[in-house]
Amino acid sequence: MVKLIVLDRDGVINQDSDEYIKSPEEFIPIPGSLEAIARLTQAGWRVVVVTNQSGVARGYYDLATLQRIHDKLHRLLAGLGGQIEAIFYCPHGPDDNCDCRKPKSGLFRDIEARLQVSLHGVPAVGDSLRDLEAAIAVGAAPILVRTGKGERTLAKGKGLEGVPVFPDLAATVDSLLT
Repeated sequence: MVKLIVLDRDGVINQDSDEYIKSPEEFIPIPGSLEAIARLTQAGWRVVVVTNQSGVARGYYDLATLQRIHDKLHRLLAGLGGQIEAIFYCPHGPDDNCDCRKPKSGLFRDIEARLQVSLHGVPAVGDSLRDLEAAIAVGAAPILVRTGKGERTLAKGKGLEGVPVFPDLAATVDSLLT
């Protein structure tokens, strides 16, 4: 059986910034994250990314720049023997009232439709409450990492009952692969 995992991007795979990741140069992997994705790939897992990218709606960068950022991610992973099957993103702002912006579950439902899978019980790794809420809405298994906004999320403490917490993506993957 092929296993599937859903990952948030900013704060899980790469360093997050309250100023947004606006260029490929600002996309800096969290130590060990790309290697962790490569280990998943090599163990036969399908890896999918789900990410809010409101910087597009805010005019901080355009879709072509977002594509270049994702091209960099794919290129870095390929060099390590890793692969992301698909990246699902929401380009809308918080006031656009779309269905795809986490904590709404539209991107997760897109994954189910496009990949023809159920996300029920599938690990979904995030660093914010909105990531976890979107995962829970489709029956996925939320996992919180302390990187990115993870510590802030933990400090708030709400909505985290029963959610496993790991230091980072590498530790999460260690747990999943054992």
